[in-house]
Amino acid sequence: MMLSDNDLLKYSRQIMLPQLDIDGQQKLLNSQVLVIGLGGLGAPVALYLAGAGVQRLILVDDDKVEISNLHRQVIHRNQSQGESKVNSAKCRLNELNPDGEVVTYEQRLNEKELLPLIEQSDVVADCSDNFETRFLLNRLCNKLQTPLVSGAAIRWEGQLTTFTMQPDTPCYRCLYDEISATDQSCSSNGIMGPVVGIIGSMQALEVIKLITGCGKPHVGQLTLFDGLDLSFNKLMFSPVKDCPVCSK
Repeated sequence: MMLSDNDLLKYSRQIMLPQLDIDGQQKLLNSQVLVIGLGGLGAPVALYLAGAGVQRLILVDDDKVEISNLHRQVIHRNQSQGESKVNSAKCRLNELNPDGEVVTYEQRLNEKELLPLIEQSDVVADCSDNFETRFLLNRLCNKLQTPLVSGAAIRWEGQLTTFTMQPDTPCYRCLYDEISATDQSCSSNGIMGPVVGIIGSMQALEVIKLITGCGKPHVGQLTLFDGLDLSFNKLMFSPVKDCPVCSK
């Protein structure tokens, strides 16, 4: 789709950025992003991508809105309790960007179901809360060479990294061992709401950069955030020579 006069006005503040310009906005308006998880991370990711003009958002989550979600999952409302997270999110996104398209899947998708969605998408945003989903997305994105932006948060800490799935770049399996990885939940460890807002916003920024070609993607780098002292630390990592996913 081409930019209308309304688009030029709506997105004028980001079109002003020389790195983005009209060409970058056009890419956003022609893009599709798959968002896995509409909780604390997926909420700001979906809101900022819709606000930026991403044309088509595919939302996947099998959970329903609970009162304990509301302090951090800012896309949902008090009256959304009991409603599926994807439908609650879709209502908010349609209000924010009525020109965009939102497709929802109120279920956990298997490999066969995920493959065509990933293949059709420009970027996948992993906002899930378990290693099983993260490792599956990594394998499928690597297979299809679809960029993957991964975020995670627990307690006061968060982390972010990006995988372009290009030759000589690492994948998620290079960073974490599938055998020893152990899930940690917010229900048992707690989570400070603004922490997921920070990490989710950074994920949205990475997605926008990948789509538009602005800046440098956060590849081979793991950024760790500590909300207690407001510190960011960056760890560098490389492809693992015998990685069972990307070395093949």
